[in-house]
Amino acid sequence: MQKKINIQNKRARFEYEILDKYVAGIVLTGTEIKSIRLSKASIAESFCEFNDRGELFVINMYIEEYAHGTHYNHKPRSERKLLLNKRELRKLHKEVKNVGLTIVPLRLFINDRGLAKIEIALAKGKKMHDKRETIKDRDNKRNLDRIKKSYR
Repeated sequence: MQKKINIQNKRARFEYEILDKYVAGIVLTGTEIKSIRLSKASIAESFCEFNDRGELFVINMYIEEYAHGTHYNHKPRSERKLLLNKRELRKLHKEVKNVGLTIVPLRLFINDRGLAKIEIALAKGKKMHDKRETIKDRDNKRNLDRIKKSYR
């Protein structure tokens, strides 16, 4: 049995307020999926963008070159197409264009059938005071958990 692949973008939840989530497929080559199965990928600085034909691409996603790949190896930071329903693509495109929201990847995973999927979110950027409040809430929760643990 293979191990679970779950590559997360921890920075996204701190930088953005998540409004809506979608699960999309990714168009990958053979060496890219092999590197993802070895957990050699990062979505920390990546974002999603529409091209002029209305297709959604993930930009700046890093997938390390496959160690046993030959001259057929992939580029580590190329644009990769995301696969969603037309209805979902139209809705996302409208939200990004009119409202000024952004699309960020939250996690990259392998599903039960062995296909690489990416969870993307429609998000709104947080202001500086919102980020400070997030840090304060996280510290308070950590202190509360520490106190609860000491009483047990």
